[in-house]
Amino acid sequence: MFNGDTLRDAMISAANNLTNNRKQIDDLNVFPVPDGDTGTNMSMTLANSARELEKLSGETAGKVAKTSASALLRGARGNSGVITSLLFRGFSKGIGEDEFVTAENIAAAFELGVEAAYKAVMKPTEGTILTVARVASEHAKAALEDGKDALGVFDAAIEGAKTALEQTPELLPTLKKAGVVDAGGKGFVTILEGMMSVFKDGVMIKSNAVAEDTAEEESSVSAAGEFETEITFTYCTEFIVNRDKENEKEPSELRAYLETIGDCVVVVDDDEIIKVHVHTDHPGNAIENALTFGQLVHMKIENMRDQHERAKHDSESAKKKPAKSADRTETFTPVTPTKPVGFVSVCAGEGLASLFKDLGVDTVVSGGQTMNPSTDDILRAVEATPAETVYVLPNNKNIIMAAEQTIPLSTRKVIVIHTRTIPQGITAMLNYDPDTDVEANAIEMQKSTERISTGQVTFAARDSDFDGHQIKKGELLAMLGGKIAFTETELDKAVLNLLKKMVKRDSQFVTVIYGEDVTDEQAAALEEEIQAKYGSKTEITVINGGQPVYYYILSVE
Repeated sequence: MFNGDTLRDAMISAANNLTNNRKQIDDLNVFPVPDGDTGTNMSMTLANSARELEKLSGETAGKVAKTSASALLRGARGNSGVITSLLFRGFSKGIGEDEFVTAENIAAAFELGVEAAYKAVMKPTEGTILTVARVASEHAKAALEDGKDALGVFDAAIEGAKTALEQTPELLPTLKKAGVVDAGGKGFVTILEGMMSVFKDGVMIKSNAVAEDTAEEESSVSAAGEFETEITFTYCTEFIVNRDKENEKEPSELRAYLETIGDCVVVVDDDEIIKVHVHTDHPGNAIENALTFGQLVHMKIENMRDQHERAKHDSESAKKKPAKSADRTETFTPVTPTKPVGFVSVCAGEGLASLFKDLGVDTVVSGGQTMNPSTDDILRAVEATPAETVYVLPNNKNIIMAAEQTIPLSTRKVIVIHTRTIPQGITAMLNYDPDTDVEANAIEMQKSTERISTGQVTFAARDSDFDGHQIKKGELLAMLGGKIAFTETELDKAVLNLLKKMVKRDSQFVTVIYGEDVTDEQAAALEEEIQAKYGSKTEITVINGGQPVYYYILSVE
């Protein structure tokens, strides 16, 4: 058996082990397009859990597992991060409220985690992290039936995971051709090995990273968020109430009180905690009232007027030296709903952000290929949207699952439109009908994305032999519908040849969105060529999106 402190150390060790091996896991990705790679996404997801676990001491195994699962869910990035969080949410359910980790609940934890992960994936693919976790679970169950103790069951799970990992190339031809194992599966094995170091040897693996980007850690909801235009109350007050189990008072009573002394009240609760956010001139009163519900932790009080002045100064400085849009960390301030429907969109690039806002999007999450936003990033954007129902447009296939995880966490009704590209997101917004109910709109917005053909021109992030293409690092990649259509060395030629594949006899609209690495002059020259070729039968629109990574994003309808 392992106690709570041992489980805590094991999870932190797993996070550190993943961080130390992140680059090697990223390098296993066979798809050559620059993206939020598997190792990076899983590492950032686990790091969110480690930060929360470092605050615990002397807690039960059940409490540690539940804390970890909650942090993983909120910090999940990319599909690999979300699947990892789901595996450990099941792990938490398997341990339940138990004081110790036992052989029985380890086996149950793996089984429940695999069940949750498979259910969440629309079309589960074998030869991925799902297979590795499933085989690990099967080995854990067999070890339990053989009478193994907790260490023996966990050891069997790791051996099963390693065996399955080695077999992933036999299940996925792309892995076999590239001569690599599945990156997500490798990440999961790395997590289990980090945990085993503590369980077996009592050694917590230390992180080799030297103060990597701490922007996420420092970017908790800022009182000077750019979505707040008028400051009515001075202090942004946040805290968590550890609920007194014998206290019968309802969180709704706390919400009602806070609304009498401030605004932007957000009160989210479960069986153990109440998470509170309020803007008020009297934070002491908010704290005093909250103390009647239980003990307070993670208290934070910020002077919004002071932060607002600083933000104005920083904004003026930033205008003199613009930051790369993909590297910008947004801050969001929760607001009270004032309208029935609102929209959140994920994109990178000031031009695209402005375009989505012009189309009616309330809140834009900065992110995309090179940095997949976490579930918590998207959740904060939802809570910053002043609407009762919020549509979320992920605009990237690797962000959809993270967006879906906000549904049970939000105080709003969240509807995720499965937009896989920027053009699909734009089309979804254009097809929103304010005179139709929210469910009917969701169906029509989703259907509209099927009428759009999307092309993209980017560069190869690595050498690769993929889908019949011998690809060299730095070579131009022309992509159609998410698949590599061809490679090229000349940018304009790549765009024109891609449009040749996309434009059909009945095509009416061609939209060209150029990125931050394309000059206005280059885009204008290309527009002339496109007009000469297609302008007589289609409407051509050229937009400065300012997006990173993709030189051009094309859509044809």
